[in-house]
Amino acid sequence: MTLRLVEFVVAGNEASDLLPVRSAALLGAYGARRGFWTVLDEGPVERCLVLLLERDDGEWTSQHVRADAGVENGRTEDGEALAHHDGWVYVFGSHFGSKAGPLRPRRAFVARFREDDAAAGSVPVHVVRNSFRLHRAVNDALAGSPLTLLPPGERVRARFVVETLARGTAREKRWVSRLAPGDLPLNVEAAAFTPDATVLLGLRFPVTAAGEPILVEVAGVPGMFTAEPAWPRALRAYALTGVTPVGKLTGFRAITPTSDGGYAAVIGSIDALGKGSVLLDDHPGGGDVTSRQVRFRLPHGGSDDAFRLVGESVVDLAPFHHVEGLAELDGRPFYVTDEDHRVALWAG
Repeated sequence: MTLRLVEFVVAGNEASDLLPVRSAALLGAYGARRGFWTVLDEGPVERCLVLLLERDDGEWTSQHVRADAGVENGRTEDGEALAHHDGWVYVFGSHFGSKAGPLRPRRAFVARFREDDAAAGSVPVHVVRNSFRLHRAVNDALAGSPLTLLPPGERVRARFVVETLARGTAREKRWVSRLAPGDLPLNVEAAAFTPDATVLLGLRFPVTAAGEPILVEVAGVPGMFTAEPAWPRALRAYALTGVTPVGKLTGFRAITPTSDGGYAAVIGSIDALGKGSVLLDDHPGGGDVTSRQVRFRLPHGGSDDAFRLVGESVVDLAPFHHVEGLAELDGRPFYVTDEDHRVALWAG
């Protein structure tokens, strides 16, 4: 596949995920014929929302969107995944930590905003920090699933789980009750709503013992934002089979719904090489892995026993190791890659 590069410089930062703009009002406000949302991966979510727009004359431009999270301004970091639902754009934090741990409560958040609101003025963003409630729900779902998971490794467990528990206990944080010594650290990298209003969370880590990427289906995410909020529930976990190279570990990097009712996704390394990753210290087979676009479908009716999804490879995106977002628009694939000090959009 031949890809065309469009480069942007947006606050000297790298981009995560790619989500097509659906709002005609928003496109009209900028004189654009199409565009995408991306989220920068450093800083609080209200300072990290960016539009990548193709104007009516064919010129591409970026727009750093002004936003206001109210009392939650400055209290989040590491937005990783974007998804549409019912006129809202949802932003999911990684729920992870730095490359060497520990887990960070600021990354355990979900935010949303009305896409039409971005057409004029500062965008109100509603942030819900879940204090490891989603971590607990997903870990319980993984523990109760038929999947055989890759053990995290002693350094990973010590740095991400044991140290987080120790810090939270020393600071008398109530969220320590939602962590357990046997938990797996979660790295949420991708998200997509289903027609049933559940969310598929694509995990970069953990993976199965065979190195396969894992999806967890979560219900009740919109309910976090209601007047009487309720916390989401993890329904089931899936492993995506048939797409991981032998001897390697792959995690999800991006997911997007497709027009035929299925899903396209990007899988790749479980962490970046050369950045002091404790994950790769314990699991070196998860590092030198190039990105790959795949597709899959959920089982009809969400049967509890259909926990292994058959994936199909679409295109090997080598030599890229760092594709962070995927979108399909007007019959063409678009990708965004994690680059130092720039946003790189690749058009198929």
